Order: sequence, then structure tokens, then C-alpha cells
Amino acid sequence: MGNPDLRRLDREIRATEKKLEAVRRGEWWPLNGRERRAMARALAGGAYRITRGRSADRAEERMDAAGNAAEMRLTAELTALHGERQRLLTEAARAKAAKKSSGWW
Repeated sequence: MGNPDLRRLDREIRATEKKLEAVRRGEWWPLNGRERRAMARALAGGAYRITRGRSADRAEERMDAAGNAAEMRLTAELTALHGERQRLLTEAARAKAAKKSSGWW
């Protein structure tokens, strides 16, 4: 597994896992621009409604929805990275098997 592509993929997988855990904890740093804007809009709308003495239930639901969307996006990225890693491993194993079988012994 000294393949540089595998090392790069492993590094990206670890980074994506860290981002996913951060999103699950409610942190904003792994969110993309669209998700951050949605969270900020929901936060501002909820704050406005609270200052007017009304309930912020819908704003909380919107924030949850934006967090869930970010979690789904990161999960999909992680799945794709794992699939790509598996493809590279399979390719390397096939190449090694072909090299071995084509030898003189």
C-alpha cells in the first residue's frame, strides 16, 4: 500500500471523517457556502421571531435541515472516497497477480 494515490485518498478520507464528526457536533466550519447561508438565514429569522415574542420552531427546523443536508453531503463524499480506494486496491492487486502469473516460474 505504498501507492501515493492510496495515501492521498486515506488523507482525504480522514479529513472527511473529521468534517462529518464536526457537523454532527453542530460546528459550522465544515459547511459549504450554501449551507452556511441557510444556517445564518434560519438563525437570523429565529432571533427576529424570538425578539418579537414568537416561537422559533420553524427556524430550528430549517437549521436542522441544513445540518442534515451537510451530513448527507459529507456521507456521500465519504462513500465515494471509500469506493475509489477500493477500486485502486483492486487494480493494484490485479496488476500484481498479472505480473506474478506472467513470470517464468
